[in-house]
Amino acid sequence: MERTYLLPLLLTTLVYSSLGHRGGRSPSASLSISPDRSQFLEYMSFSLSCEAQGSSTGWRLKRYTATVKPSGVDWGFNQSNYVIKTAKTSDSGVYWCESGSGEHSNAVNITVHGGAVILESPALPVTEDDSVTLHCKYQATPSELTADFYKDGSLIRTETTGQMTIPAVSKSDEGLYKCNNSEGESPESWMTVMTGWSSASLSISPDRSQFLEYKSVSLSCEVQVSSARWRLKRYTVTGVDWGFNHGSKYVIKTAKTSDSGVYWCESRSGQCSNAVNITVHGGAVILESPALPVTEGDSVTLRCRHEDKKTKDTSSNFTADFYKDGSLIRTETTGQMTIPAVSKSDEGLYKCSNSEGESPESWMTVTGPGPVRSKSLSRLLCSLLVVSLYLLVTIVLLVKCRRRRAQGEIRVPRKTRQDQPGDSLYLSTIKMI
Repeated sequence: MERTYLLPLLLTTLVYSSLGHRGGRSPSASLSISPDRSQFLEYMSFSLSCEAQGSSTGWRLKRYTATVKPSGVDWGFNQSNYVIKTAKTSDSGVYWCESGSGEHSNAVNITVHGGAVILESPALPVTEDDSVTLHCKYQATPSELTADFYKDGSLIRTETTGQMTIPAVSKSDEGLYKCNNSEGESPESWMTVMTGWSSASLSISPDRSQFLEYKSVSLSCEVQVSSARWRLKRYTVTGVDWGFNHGSKYVIKTAKTSDSGVYWCESRSGQCSNAVNITVHGGAVILESPALPVTEGDSVTLRCRHEDKKTKDTSSNFTADFYKDGSLIRTETTGQMTIPAVSKSDEGLYKCSNSEGESPESWMTVTGPGPVRSKSLSRLLCSLLVVSLYLLVTIVLLVKCRRRRAQGEIRVPRKTRQDQPGDSLYLSTIKMI
């Protein structure tokens, strides 16, 4: 009888194992940089790599620089590993990894300096109690010049060796660092100190990647527990805006072209949320497309919107051409194009044009159908549990019937016979069958 009860337990265990394996989220990735520095002198070499738990095949490197116009995102920078052999100032920017399903890794800010002095500080977050050494480097020579080190604009230490060591970093050591010596001054770099991990996602309202000037857009860090430890960050054509420190929520009431850039949420422990690219266009035509990833099977409508510069009225009632990855895919007289059920093949770089002008390009990300998979697995779980219970009852009845036959007692008892405690249950079960 003990083996009989093992059947539903075994089936249930297999179902839960399948649920955890197939219903789980795709593996996350982290961006690594070697050497681990946030600043480099021109013509130096460094390498970047997307490191995933399983395989990095589905991940690709992305970067946002000040030299790529109009969006700033280098969409052609499309590999999971890359070596910059002779760095140039144009390589300065924010780098991150992005999966085919729209997930993002941590972001790393890199500065390639055309001057003579840089501060060698960690580009990746450091952990509390770690020992960290900052080097004030002059070109390719050793750090032998006396250097002044600054944190958040204030002088904190002068070192004759040209390097400063923090034996055990703490959260109070997190901040914006730079150095100077007799040969010049370095750029500023942020050092992040980790204390723990949590998760957040950046939401945008309305969910668009392009905006006309003077329109309004709101950004918010959505956190499961508390958003107090998260703050909005952005990278624009002028670099990382360290002064953009408006907490976890911010409303841009009258957007300007200078607000174009990559936005993300960053925790005090150094973790980053998904990144959202926003383009504020000074022209007359924009493409209204989702800034956040869309799910396979969803209906998506792209609008080619035009603004009358005199009246400031906007309309999409113009015949418009829609392009994907540089190729014309459709012409719509209504000025809008609907994809009834998006698929992975619809992911790409979109733009539109009409009689009034052309919009910038924006990337639309399509993610897999996670909720549908969960429903099917839930149904599978319920079905297997019902089947296992049915098998359990059937086996119990068969075993009991065999025992009755062996004892010669399988007969309907007379009313005058006093029923045994187990007989009534046995008979009621037979009647039900």
